[in-house]
Formats: sequence, C-alpha cells, structure tokens
Amino acid sequence: MYIVNNLYPFFIKLFYTFSALNFLKMKKCIFILAVGMFGITNAQIPTGYYDGTDGLTGYALKTKLAQIITSGYSQHSYDALDDEYPLSDADKYYEKDNTVLDIYSENPTGNDPYNYIFGQKKCGNYSVEGDCYNKEHTVPQSLFNEKLPMKSDIHHILPTDGKVNGMRSNYPYGKVNNASYLSKNGSKVGPNATPGATYSGSVFEPINEFKGDVARCLLYFVTRYQNQLSGFSSGNILNTSNVNQGLVTWELNLLLLWHQQDPVSQKEIDRNNAAYAYQKNRNPYIDHPEWVTTIWGTSPLAVDDASFSKNLTIAPNPVKGNVISITGDKDLKQFKKAFIYNMVGQNVQTIENPFQTGNTITLKNLPKGVYILKTGELNTKFIIE
Repeated sequence: MYIVNNLYPFFIKLFYTFSALNFLKMKKCIFILAVGMFGITNAQIPTGYYDGTDGLTGYALKTKLAQIITSGYSQHSYDALDDEYPLSDADKYYEKDNTVLDIYSENPTGNDPYNYIFGQKKCGNYSVEGDCYNKEHTVPQSLFNEKLPMKSDIHHILPTDGKVNGMRSNYPYGKVNNASYLSKNGSKVGPNATPGATYSGSVFEPINEFKGDVARCLLYFVTRYQNQLSGFSSGNILNTSNVNQGLVTWELNLLLLWHQQDPVSQKEIDRNNAAYAYQKNRNPYIDHPEWVTTIWGTSPLAVDDASFSKNLTIAPNPVKGNVISITGDKDLKQFKKAFIYNMVGQNVQTIENPFQTGNTITLKNLPKGVYILKTGELNTKFIIE
C-alpha cells in the first residue's frame, strides 16, 4: 500500500508531461493505470475502521466518529490538492470524459456549459464563468482563519468554477426563491428563504443533484473538527456555542433535508475512497448515511417537495403491492442500475438492468414508509402503504 500510494505523484507528473507532448494514447494509459491501482487497493471500508461505534447513538456516536476520523489523519498542503483532484474529482459519471467534475457547472441532464481539463485554466483571475477553476471550501476559510488542517482537508474542498465560487463567497447554503445571481447550471445566490431561518441575508443554493453532497461535506466538517469549533467564527453556519450540534439550527435542518432528498451517489463513494487513500480518513456519512439520523434525527423540514423530484414518475403512488411502474422523460433503458433508499439514506434495494425488458420494478417486501427511487440523475419519492 505504501508503495502504491507513493507512486501517485509519479503518475500525475507523467500524465501532464505526456499531455503537453500530445502523446494522447500514452496519457490515457497512464491515467487509467493510476486510477486502476487506486480502485484495486481502496474498494471498500477498511476492516475495523468503525470499531467502537456499535450501540452508540446521538452525540456519543458523533464524538466517537470524530475520534476515528481524526486518528491517523495525514495532513497535506493546500497546493497538493491539485495533484489529487484527477483521482478524486474526474467526471466518470455524466459526460464520462475525465474532465473536472465541478458541482457548480455540471449539467446532469445534458451538455455542460464548459469543461476544465486538470492542470489547465487554474485560477488566476476570472471575470465570467468558464475562465478558470479553483478550490471551493464548503465551510469558508474565513471561519477558521485559513488554518491547517481545515484549509487542506479534501473532504470539504471541491474543485469548482472560479466565478461561481466567488459568487458563493462565504455565504451559508440555503433555499433561494428570488435569485440575484443564477449560474449556468442553475445554482443560485439570493436572500435566504429557508423555512425557520433566523438569518435573512444572502445564501447559496446548489442544484438538486449535489445538495446531498454538500450536506455531507458540512456534516463531516463539524464532526471532524468538533473539538475546535468553539474557536471558529460562526458565519451563520457553524454553531460555535453548541459544538455537539455543530451547525446553527436552521442550517442543520436544511442540510438534514438535503441529505435525505439526495442520497449518497457512486461519485461520492469513489471520492471517499480516493480521499482515504490520500489523507487516511473517511467521511462516515457517506459510508453510513443512516448515522446522520442516528445522531441528529430527522429534519422538521422533511415534507414532500415536489420540485425536488426530477422527471421520474412512479405509479401507483402510494404503492399498494410489490410492483411499480416507472416512466421518465428519458429513455430509461440507458440506466444500468436503479437504487431505492429509505428516508434515513440507507440503500434498501439495488436493481441491476432495471429497464431492459420493461418499465416495472418488483419491490422486495419493503415495510410501509417513504422511499426514494434513483436511477442516473433522475429520482422521485414514493410511499408504500
């Protein structure tokens, strides 16, 4: 493992060297080899990684997780993230072209407005979208005075377009009804319209496809740095007086909702594995999404949000038997897997090649409750009675 991990910089340097010389075939082979070695060595949660969590609930579980993900953490420089991003944030899920997967520009249902190649067009100066990409701290650096290790912790730092990152500024994430700024993929800046919020200033709302990703970044942060939160600034995000809760109440409630609405994706799982290979710790809320509810409970905002369902319909809904019929605004045969999640984020059923012979799915005796069906970038809620 030591040898493999320490070969990463070698592969990345070779990748860019051959890219500059236009040896395209060799570039592709080196990149695939590097990613392939990563996939072989980091395919799952290490045995025993979460030892000691059995039977724990609430903030006792959160404190134990903080100990686990802090122990063995390997700190890297802020600049080192640039060499890691080709392994952690390449687009293998939408266009599948290995460009920078930027949650602020990615269009999950069509062509992206622009793309970045790793190592090219890094910011620098920018004036419009598409000028350059940089690093987005989902928890703004100003809240912890740009100190390490928070400044370089890959679990909450994503490569994003410079202009949209700048427009996000250090605003909290929130719900926007009247946008003062709209990015090309639909991300918004505007007055906070989150129900129950005690803050009415500007917030940033990413598109539905990545709301759960952002939520789990912040939940990781307030767990990993639980013992340091009291020394940070709140920024209407962090709860510095109640470090167990970690986030101010309105923000927490919204992120719990986003976690529920947008379940863990394969992109997040792969990124979590890459992050573990890089800095030797994991995001527990990607490995065990049910722990979010175990620690913080369910969001009081968890009502049916019709605007979140994306071009996918289930009939009958509510479901009264074991067979459901699915329709969408795309050819469903293109999707190789469908996933069903319960409302604490657990994957309760995976269906291989679900739409090759029709548009019905047989449920596996799921108990009564509310579920999310997700296939590709499409998802919707349904109820089993």
